[in-house]
Amino acid sequence: MFEPFPGNYIWSLSVNIALSMGGEIGEIDIANRKVVEAAKAGGDSGTQEFFRAWCEMAENVATLAAEDEAMGRNLSASKKYRRAVAYYIACERMQDRDYEPRKVAYQRMLELRDKMILTGKLNCEVVTFPYESNTLSGLFIQAEGGTGSAPCMIHCNGLDSIKEMLYLCETAQELSKRGISSLLIDQPGVGEALRLEGLHAIHNSEKWASAAVDYLEARPEVDANKIGIVGISLGGYYAPRAAAFEPRLALCVSWGGNHDWGEIQRRRLRKEGDHPVPHYWNHVLWVWGQPDLEAFLEYTNGVCLDGVIEKIQSPYLVTHGSGDRQIPVEFAHKSYDQAVNSVHREIRVFTEREGGVEHVAADNMEPTRSFICDWISEQFARNI
Repeated sequence: MFEPFPGNYIWSLSVNIALSMGGEIGEIDIANRKVVEAAKAGGDSGTQEFFRAWCEMAENVATLAAEDEAMGRNLSASKKYRRAVAYYIACERMQDRDYEPRKVAYQRMLELRDKMILTGKLNCEVVTFPYESNTLSGLFIQAEGGTGSAPCMIHCNGLDSIKEMLYLCETAQELSKRGISSLLIDQPGVGEALRLEGLHAIHNSEKWASAAVDYLEARPEVDANKIGIVGISLGGYYAPRAAAFEPRLALCVSWGGNHDWGEIQRRRLRKEGDHPVPHYWNHVLWVWGQPDLEAFLEYTNGVCLDGVIEKIQSPYLVTHGSGDRQIPVEFAHKSYDQAVNSVHREIRVFTEREGGVEHVAADNMEPTRSFICDWISEQFARNI
């Protein structure tokens, strides 16, 4: 993995995520040079300095985008708005939950996202759909070239990603080229659901996944018999859990095997493995709506696929990086080994040969993204 901050995995991970979202290395380098010394103090310290440097970069790019837009150069403006969105995402996720400026940055990101879509006339529709007494937000990307109903994948986030991050990483666009639509959602615990609606994560992900299926079944562009789900990182738990209890899901992908997330928390307490974000324990209490560490650890005992994943009958794929520093590869094998009732199960562990060895392919996303998209396309083509 590209490590601009040697010894600081969390900060380097954020940079790699920004690059995966389409960031320009020259712009990123300018911002990073301002925080080189701060990065040496570790993942938690200095995140506000990172925030200021990256927000400054994001606003500069957004200003250039507005200048393009004022001259009618909308395609150029959209590309710049896209990078500004990526930079805001990367620095907002690095902050403590109680850091007030992150709220302003998140709202600014949403504003720039809408400008990116509008100026670029992008195949990306901002949507909402009912969930219990609330609503969830999503981005709908329609399959290219079709006039009738097409298969559709629900994309769910992990612990700290958001639907805009998923969009910028272009898995949905690659599926669209293969004739498959996508619904990227902020499920409870992430994005708009957490930040704007106060909806915390739940272990029984089939509840919100079923709401997404209900919404898609009502869209004429979607083939209701070909709706699948793919989850990244902690989504590697959410997606198979949903597929186990929601029979309308026709296939499932874990982008990162996350079989027993509760065990991962216990290992992290023993300082085994790296954290995905700074201020980690405060972050997970926020995501899961737990009052303290003891209650959180008790709850996470249920965030495990033992006794669950064998209920999956649809095709199931789990991918993992051989050098994942957050989730050991053993957890991907557990999910694969227990999915005994899947009509077609497959595991793919990526190595140095092809790239994608880090957590959810943060070092090189293309090989894993392409493999997943091809696999999904092939499964739908088998007349699921």
